[in-house]
Amino acid sequence: MTVMASDPHPATDALLERWIALLERCAATVDPEPYGRALLARWAEPHRRYHTTDHLLAVLDQVDALAEYADDPDAVRLAAWFHDAVYRPDRSENEERSAQLAIRALREAGLPATLIDQVVRLVRLTVSHFPHPGDRDGEVLCDADLAVLGRSPEAYAAYTAAVREEYAFIPEEVFRRERAVILHQLIALPVLYRTPAGHARFEQQARANLIAEINTLIA
Repeated sequence: MTVMASDPHPATDALLERWIALLERCAATVDPEPYGRALLARWAEPHRRYHTTDHLLAVLDQVDALAEYADDPDAVRLAAWFHDAVYRPDRSENEERSAQLAIRALREAGLPATLIDQVVRLVRLTVSHFPHPGDRDGEVLCDADLAVLGRSPEAYAAYTAAVREEYAFIPEEVFRRERAVILHQLIALPVLYRTPAGHARFEQQARANLIAEINTLIA
């Protein structure tokens, strides 16, 4: 799992400590530090604009905030580390490639097969962000990943600008059309957030943000 790294993120050391502690809790049989550094290098790839170390940090923080709703919070944390570890905006199989990376890395780290299976399932769930009823771990991961939608209008505008930068290779008209389709699919969901805290914190603002962006896309 070797990736060329750019200048380190200010939170790199703190994130590495969180990774090492997580792998140790999960009974890793090898030194977790090299795996953590390789993952952090992936999140710091220069072509990323939104799916960056900041996004990883935000998702991990949200998982911690929602951990009481998960059946296995550490499985969710592992899935958060891997869910966008492979990311190329010009490819459609990022989640599956991230899942395959999780399989290889976590097997090499000696984690239990049942835990690896759960992590991989959760990574693949981020394709749809639609956990089945009763999937508490899936609900926490999806709420954490989508929390950005429920931030302030200013923070949401920064998020959409970063997404547009990642997809700068797509012509404006095409991007606006395809982005509008995605947002309409989200707004049509009965609920965006499934944990009680996630729903209370983010649902209303997220829907307002989505509607506001749709209006700019179709203007």
